[in-house]
Amino acid sequence: MNYVHLIGRLTRDPELRFTGSGKAVVNFGLAVDKSFKTDEADFFDIVAWEKLAETVANYLTKGRQVAVTGRLQSRTWEKDDGSRQKVVEVNAIDVKFLGGSSDGGSAPAPKKNDFDVEAKPKKDDFDVDIEDIDLDDFSQIDDDETPF
Repeated sequence: MNYVHLIGRLTRDPELRFTGSGKAVVNFGLAVDKSFKTDEADFFDIVAWEKLAETVANYLTKGRQVAVTGRLQSRTWEKDDGSRQKVVEVNAIDVKFLGGSSDGGSAPAPKKNDFDVEAKPKKDDFDVDIEDIDLDDFSQIDDDETPF
């Protein structure tokens, strides 16, 4: 199983590019605290593709806190001088926006049209008046019958 879950802050603004076939790809760095007691951190390179890449590029900036779920991948290539290079990075499957930026600000809120998700439920879905509940429909549970 190859899953990674990280919570940290962006170390640089996301860099959006497009492949020759037109796929969006974004790269950014993530600093993850080693513990709450020290100022030490681990640094990870993150890559995201297509719609996720565009969302990250549009709404995240250096210092923003995010939760990244993805998988580790390694790549090797040969440089012009003949030396071989290797990098291990996280290929993001999901990026959740958490707190604001490190200086207390926040990125602009996504516009409703940017996502296929309704911003909040309709009032009618949860509109219950306490006076409409008949308390006679409920019975007291004997503590001896409670399974926990």
